[in-house]
Amino acid sequence: MELIADMLMIAGTVAVAIYCVVLARRLGRFTDLEKGVGGAIAVLSAQVDDMTKTLTRAQKTAGASAVKLEELTQRAEDVSRRLELLIASMHDLPTVSEPSGNAQPSSVSEAREEVEDGGETLFLSQRRRVEAAE
Repeated sequence: MELIADMLMIAGTVAVAIYCVVLARRLGRFTDLEKGVGGAIAVLSAQVDDMTKTLTRAQKTAGASAVKLEELTQRAEDVSRRLELLIASMHDLPTVSEPSGNAQPSSVSEAREEVEDGGETLFLSQRRRVEAAE
């Protein structure tokens, strides 16, 4: 009886040893850095690092853009206040009516005669520079 028990014990030990060898091979393939899950984990880890760096850069850029936008908004509000003051001050100015002797010329020939006589008009003064350049 002891002999049969020893033989069953040896057979069980051999079966467990074979099972351990098979599990070791499977675990070796499972953790292989090129083909197995270990490789997938290594690739995913590298991708997580890249995404973290990209996210950090994006956050810095967004922060800088927010600061710049805040500065531009402040400048726009300042300019808006100045324009409101200028417009408000324009309402306080009296209306000036031009005397009838200083009326604008009605035709181009009259304007040219006025320029030649020494009068100034804005648009023809620029035209004279163009004609002189030609």
